[in-house]
Amino acid sequence: MKTLDAETIIARATPAAHQHAHEIQPFGHLVRMPIALPETACREAVDNLNQLLADTTTLRDLYKKHHWQVAGPTFYQLHLLFDKHYEQQTELVDAIAERIQLLGGVSIAMAADVAETTLIPRPPKGREEVPVQISRLLHAHEIILTEARTMARRAAAEGDDGTNDLLVSNVIRANELQVWFGRTRRRHAARARAIKEW
Repeated sequence: MKTLDAETIIARATPAAHQHAHEIQPFGHLVRMPIALPETACREAVDNLNQLLADTTTLRDLYKKHHWQVAGPTFYQLHLLFDKHYEQQTELVDAIAERIQLLGGVSIAMAADVAETTLIPRPPKGREEVPVQISRLLHAHEIILTEARTMARRAAAEGDDGTNDLLVSNVIRANELQVWFGRTRRRHAARARAIKEW
């Protein structure tokens, strides 16, 4: 058995940092997958889903921002609700990104790319009142639901049942439910604010 010297052992244990290479798949290019869908359907779905992914990621992060910054008499309930909705949006982000990869695309991933792509208006960095926070969330949900419904119809027309199912069963249903919770909380927050001002 050969004995290794200390330098060889250290060299093997040193992390391979600062590696560089060409991308193996550029963003916006498809790899053909044997999933019995035409390339045009895959390309359209990937483009649509990347837009939805950017918007869903933004909504998810908006929930976390409000979770951290919520204040007032409904703090505890909203703190928990915002975090729960954040977790649910995180699951949607993963599902959308996985579908993009399954279709042969590359999913948008970095915050700067998401910020360049999203249709959801950017909030201020500072803290806002609860009714404004909830209003921002409801507007973001509306943007996503409008997109998802249009995309679901296009996917169905293209025979892309997997994308259609993801959009209808996951994205639309989860966002509709969160809107319902948010609308209820908005009325409660407005009532609490009115009592406080009275």
